[in-house]
Amino acid sequence: MNYGIVLRVLGSILKLEAVLMMPSLCIASYTDQADKIPFLITIILTAALGFFLSFINRKCDRHIGIKEGLVIVSLCWVLASIFGALPLYLSKSTPTYIDAFFEIVSGFTTTGATIIPNVEVLPMGILFWRSFTHWIGGMGILVFTLILLPALGIGGYQIYKFETTGPVAGKIAPKMKDTAKILYGLYLGITILQVILLRVGGMTLFESLVYTFGTVGTGGFATKNASVGAYNSTYIHLVIATFMMLSGVSFSLYYSLVRRKFKEFFGDEELKLYFFILAGAVVAIGINLFFTSYNSLGLAFRDSYFQVSSIMTTTGYTTADFDKWPTFSKAILLLLMVIGGCAGSTAGGMKVIRILVTLKMIKREVLKIFHPRAMSPVRVNTKPLQNETVAGIFSFTSLYLMIFALSTIIVSLQGIDFESAISSVAATLSNIGPGFGFVGPTTTFSSFSPVLKLYLSFLMLIGRLELFTVFALLAPKNWRKEV
Repeated sequence: MNYGIVLRVLGSILKLEAVLMMPSLCIASYTDQADKIPFLITIILTAALGFFLSFINRKCDRHIGIKEGLVIVSLCWVLASIFGALPLYLSKSTPTYIDAFFEIVSGFTTTGATIIPNVEVLPMGILFWRSFTHWIGGMGILVFTLILLPALGIGGYQIYKFETTGPVAGKIAPKMKDTAKILYGLYLGITILQVILLRVGGMTLFESLVYTFGTVGTGGFATKNASVGAYNSTYIHLVIATFMMLSGVSFSLYYSLVRRKFKEFFGDEELKLYFFILAGAVVAIGINLFFTSYNSLGLAFRDSYFQVSSIMTTTGYTTADFDKWPTFSKAILLLLMVIGGCAGSTAGGMKVIRILVTLKMIKREVLKIFHPRAMSPVRVNTKPLQNETVAGIFSFTSLYLMIFALSTIIVSLQGIDFESAISSVAATLSNIGPGFGFVGPTTTFSSFSPVLKLYLSFLMLIGRLELFTVFALLAPKNWRKEV
């Protein structure tokens, strides 16, 4: 293990986090609220440790292998959350440090689950920082770090491989620095466009930024207790719903559009299945709401479109209390929580590509009943998948379901009902935010015990890192020899 390079990269990440807190400090200083000094103290501490780690390891071996990549990716999110939580705790925005840690883990992992019952009393700097962590964590603080690593003479492919979501991590450009620049260029472009559209809709610049960070990062932190439902504007609802839907699409596909490879974009099988599931859920829930709860068909489809986009992309914004919807609609939303968005997007969940491959595997096994000797590889976009990739998808699905079931049992020790237990696990493991019942859209996670808050924080982290990255760290035999 090359501890020197691990500590040096973590030092760079801490320095970057200190810089990224600066806008929040500026807002806190301008508004002169209780969060000004907490942000200043946190920035000084974070930057000081970052410079220290970088300085003592400046002459280390700069090679990053598999072990180093795993450790960097896993510890980055924990370390960023530990320091990112300090402003909330020092400003007394949360009663305990564990609450602050839960809140910021939820921010960086783009989960959006909150323990704060009244966000409208929070200082503006804290409100900005909470949502800005969505934007930072959405594309990945490590992907941004890849832009800086070449200047230090450090390669970053192992970091990129363990950081990106989905079963296969592929480069967009030959150099990792160029790949990171392209991704963040697209990310920033979509962000600016949504901010402009929300400003046109009547939001202030501050609100436009906060809700855009939560939308593009598929996080869900809001400035209002009623979330997006506080804005009685169909225009705002539709803009946010549409950008949530767009943020659930792989950003590498948007690069195909930029390069005018329209056939590659529109012919993508994962994208087709993503929109098919989303459209089918909108229609099914819209009709169900109209015949059971709503008097207006247009309003039923508006709320259906918003909540389906929010839940499937694991954003978590709400315009209605979907916990009061019919069981049929809630069952569909629970299924969408598990599915999630596309691989390579900012959305969480299992990812549509894994659902697609699983369906193709089922189809292949059915065909083998009639043609036992037929060689039928699983293909995605006409390209055959390697057996290792297919096996990895099967293993991920199995591990996900095992963790889901075990965690539901653990959370049920809180004494809550089954619906609340299962949805709280789905909300954290799939990085969604709100669930049903005890953790519904009008409630928070504040009633959980400190131990369960830490466990749910762990679920958010492994959900964001797609399980295997963290579990590989917990397997000591794998550290004896790097294969």
